[in-house]
Amino acid sequence: MAEPSDRLDDTDGAFVSFGQKLLSSESFRTLFREGMSLVEETAGYLDGEGREESRALARTTALAYATESMRLTTRLMQIASWLLIQRAANEGEMNPEQALAEKQKVKLSTGRSTVPVETFAALPERLRDLVARTERLQERVIMLDNQIKEPAVDNHDNPIGNQLALLRTAFASNG
Repeated sequence: MAEPSDRLDDTDGAFVSFGQKLLSSESFRTLFREGMSLVEETAGYLDGEGREESRALARTTALAYATESMRLTTRLMQIASWLLIQRAANEGEMNPEQALAEKQKVKLSTGRSTVPVETFAALPERLRDLVARTERLQERVIMLDNQIKEPAVDNHDNPIGNQLALLRTAFASNG
């Protein structure tokens, strides 16, 4: 049986790894830009407007603000690390084994806020928005990471894959 790295280079197109295909697509580049933009936006907010807003909060809410901003920053740094590692692998700066080893150090946990709902609702709207957007981004990254880990599919055992291979062959010979 072919090694996973061989499967992507298979010239007859027999093996398809959807996660790997997605990583080299415009979708990944969009995800990367979105993630890095969210990191910058969050840093700007926490260093500026967020700092001012947190000073005006009641003690309990201020403690929740500190907790959520720390979780938010940690979550974003883990996402950014994963995205940067993957981009380095995509651009050939890391081989797949190095990227895998580095990504294993990244903890993409799905932990949600433990702050009581009423306290979370009292946090500044912008912070709550950043938390929600970051959680959605993290879910997308986790889903992509899981797809990458799935073994490649052998299209020769798949009727649709067989038809696609025939179409590719037909169009390649006419081009």
